[in-house]
Amino acid sequence: MPPNQSPWQSFEELRIAAEDGDAQAQCYLGICFQTGQGVAQDYTQAVKWLRRAAEQNDASAQCYLGVCYQSGLGVPQEFGEAAKWFREAAEQGDPAAQFNLGVLYETGQGVPQNYAEAVKWYHAAAERGEPQAQFNLGVFYETGQVVPQDYEEAVKWYTAAAEQEIAPAQCNLGLCYQTGRGVEQSDVQAVKWFCRAARQGDKTAQHNLGLHYQNQEAKAAAEAELAAQAAAAAAEAEQSGESLETESSS
Repeated sequence: MPPNQSPWQSFEELRIAAEDGDAQAQCYLGICFQTGQGVAQDYTQAVKWLRRAAEQNDASAQCYLGVCYQSGLGVPQEFGEAAKWFREAAEQGDPAAQFNLGVLYETGQGVPQNYAEAVKWYHAAAERGEPQAQFNLGVFYETGQVVPQDYEEAVKWYTAAAEQEIAPAQCNLGLCYQTGRGVEQSDVQAVKWFCRAARQGDKTAQHNLGLHYQNQEAKAAAEAELAAQAAAAAAEAEQSGESLETESSS
């Protein structure tokens, strides 16, 4: 993706550079129109400039153009075209495009459904730090779909995504710690990750956290009941002992 700080001092400089054929400027200008950054949002203009950059093999522009076709922004929704542009960028190593192409293969949109291809592109993106791809890859390893089931590998990728604040990964990582799948069982770690996901509004994590505390309360209540029963039994035994002692002394 383009750098956070543009090398152009003004929007006019950016526009001139784009019109002069600078692919990076064309891509940046397209993103400005797509997001409404510094200019009125205009998806048609976004597609125009992104296409010019994409045709010059700019990977970021190719990925953004793919998103336009995937979502129907400025062009009719066309998953086949989305796949085409995602592939162009993915083969250049763009992690966002690799992830997006993986999604299309997993869902069968614009390409024949192929889980092996999905995993291939998720893995490529995950290795480059793409958090959603890391989460999806973790799911494949946890379920054993296409790849051999490997809980430790699932935990590895869930952790990578969770540390980048992907809430479903945080929730799944919490479950792994709670059950001891792929990692040493730890209620403390389970609660930590459930809490981080729950704070982001993850409903499953909120549910799991509620169940955890409910179980803890039930466990504490059961332990208190057992302690009370033990104390009562001890008191009864003590009274019985005192009674026997009195009888033997008469």
